[in-house]
Amino acid sequence: MTEPLLDLPPNHRRRLAQALEAGVLAAPFTRVSLRAALGIEEGADAVARVLDRWEGLGVSGPAKAAWLRSLEEAESLREAPEFVWSGPSIHGLHARETRQALEQSLASAEQSVWLSTYAYFDGPRAFEPLAQRMVEVPHLKVTLLLNVERKRGDSTEHDDLVRRFTERFWNKDWPGPQRPRVFYDPRALAPGGPKGVLHAKALVVDEQLSFITSANLTEAALDRNIEMGVLLRDRAFAAAVVAYFRSLLERERLRPLPAA
Repeated sequence: MTEPLLDLPPNHRRRLAQALEAGVLAAPFTRVSLRAALGIEEGADAVARVLDRWEGLGVSGPAKAAWLRSLEEAESLREAPEFVWSGPSIHGLHARETRQALEQSLASAEQSVWLSTYAYFDGPRAFEPLAQRMVEVPHLKVTLLLNVERKRGDSTEHDDLVRRFTERFWNKDWPGPQRPRVFYDPRALAPGGPKGVLHAKALVVDEQLSFITSANLTEAALDRNIEMGVLLRDRAFAAAVVAYFRSLLERERLRPLPAA
């Protein structure tokens, strides 16, 4: 297991690689030798055990150093998570604003978009960046997950509620000629059922970029409220989010909104 080496700060990994390559640090590896070579104390015993295990497998010092350097190169290619927020500006704290992060992410889409939100306001404005991108990239596959719910005291039949929402969405809220796939959670329409069950606010673009945020698609959330989120360029994370959404569709936990 190599976790102790992965947990080392990058500067300590670089110094460890240099020491192994130069022969300054050699078996048997101990807390004392690691402290002398690297100046580390915490986790030194675990690092020593990994290095001794490699030694027992016949891995030379230069080979150990090469592996550590390849790890460093791989990590340098990964972009760090980006903090995204909206609300009152704070001097000295720099982050991308929520609306900016959302619209720039949508503008980069080339293959697919998954967008989940609990609430939206002023549909034409809220969905305009996405609708425009669908015009620019006609083959773009877009899936929207929206919360459709029954208002308190409303005894309207399930199918009528869906029909009412469908007509409003396609005729008033959706601003583009190209239509996305739209799904909703039927639990929120059950008489006396839970409200707000589809509460995730998430965007995944091209199964590479993920934007997870507390903000809904409303002017207040995107521009004025104190909202926080994170922008990740990590294929594995994006794939996990999309796999979860797809599983909800495949198991029919979410239902498709009619085309109207």
